[in-house]
Amino acid sequence: MNAPNLDPEIGALCALDDIPDGGALEVPPERPGLPPVVVLRRGENAWAYRNVCPHFSIPLNYEPNTFWAYDAELLMCAHHSAMFRFEDGLCVDGPCRGAALTAVAIRVDGRMIFKET
Repeated sequence: MNAPNLDPEIGALCALDDIPDGGALEVPPERPGLPPVVVLRRGENAWAYRNVCPHFSIPLNYEPNTFWAYDAELLMCAHHSAMFRFEDGLCVDGPCRGAALTAVAIRVDGRMIFKET
């Protein structure tokens, strides 16, 4: 799946339907120097995190917008196999167990996902 192609005027990160159910989508950074955001989806729920593994501060994916998600519950870092829960970003297995992804506050409104300010 390609990165979202949205009109920046509406201020949305992406549409809920841009994200495969049980999967993830990479959203480009808001401005240079910031990491991309990874948005996770389970049904009508979505969570967003900075696309940075707390183990070595590297992206969670090897290739652009390619993520490994398991059972719509866990996101795996492609570099070190750390497993993070969708709902709170907590690492439940792997080299950074107990650490967490940096959350990005979002809201779902009309099937669009907006970053909270």
